[in-house]
Amino acid sequence: MPPSTLFSPSELSYLHTSLSLNPPIRPDARSPTTFRPLVAETDLLPTTNGSARLCFADGSEAIVGVKAEVERTVGASNTSNNVRFHDDEDTKMHSAEEDMDEERGRQARGKGQDSWIEVTIDMPGFGRDDDGVVVFLAQMLQEGLVVDGGLRDRLWIGWRWHWKIYVDVYPLPLLSLTTHLALLATKLPAPISRIDEDPLFNDDWDAAEPLYPSSGSEQTSKPPFTLLVISVGDNIFFDPSREELAVADAVCAVTVGTVDATVFTGKRREGTPKLRLLSLRTIDPPARLAAAASTIEGEDDQGAWRPARGGMKRGTVGKMVKMVLEVGGVGEEVMTGLEGFYDG
Repeated sequence: MPPSTLFSPSELSYLHTSLSLNPPIRPDARSPTTFRPLVAETDLLPTTNGSARLCFADGSEAIVGVKAEVERTVGASNTSNNVRFHDDEDTKMHSAEEDMDEERGRQARGKGQDSWIEVTIDMPGFGRDDDGVVVFLAQMLQEGLVVDGGLRDRLWIGWRWHWKIYVDVYPLPLLSLTTHLALLATKLPAPISRIDEDPLFNDDWDAAEPLYPSSGSEQTSKPPFTLLVISVGDNIFFDPSREELAVADAVCAVTVGTVDATVFTGKRREGTPKLRLLSLRTIDPPARLAAAASTIEGEDDQGAWRPARGGMKRGTVGKMVKMVLEVGGVGEEVMTGLEGFYDG
């Protein structure tokens, strides 16, 4: 996020005034809920299980790669390795243990762990992985992926084994939307072993199963995504540009996911929201770091830059969330647009 000191106090004041108007005037003439034009592609990295790339018209881009590997679940024991066969009684005991393994497998479904998902972000200009900005962005992105619950549960293979995925993001712009596309494009080898056996997979990549199957139903689960939203005065803006971030009164990252289909007993009722709020983080806007323009006492200070102070109002937060989650709102538009980029 660029510092606001790149702009003069007069430029900052002009931008803030323009964005505070009703209706507001954005530097690139977009409406408050319109996103900048994007170019997207998937499956561009050959050594990954899934990948995606989003690019702005100005050439800035984000690339995400998803890799998966099989790991043994911590705390799981391999009881089948201790089975001996001597007579019919031992055979019955072995059969009972197999039934127990299968029952444990059924019970383990839906109990994925947060540690099965790992997110790393590579940002130019930040040489250390433990830099505060890098850690914050990685945690913000991972938070949405684990809170949703749907992704980690899909990584469960059996009660002794699971998939672990590594999400690598480079560089910063649109990191969440690119991750959403990459997860949609991710495929995992099809298993050919039983739940209680050590995992074996089909070598044919054409038989690989998508991490998020596309069934054409509106209730199909989708990866979560995060939208960056700002407020200037009483106006709310989505996909802010560098200039708009420099004068934002408040910045918020809203993470949403699809509504779990199991909450519906029948067909989804008309007017029912398709998205649910997973997390919300406020971000200190760059304007807080800018000093106010000095004025001569007794003179008119009209046009002088006065950055906002204090926290974000509850009403502003509620308005942001409502615009994202409501039926036909920004969240649904973004979801539909991303589905258009990836045809499965």
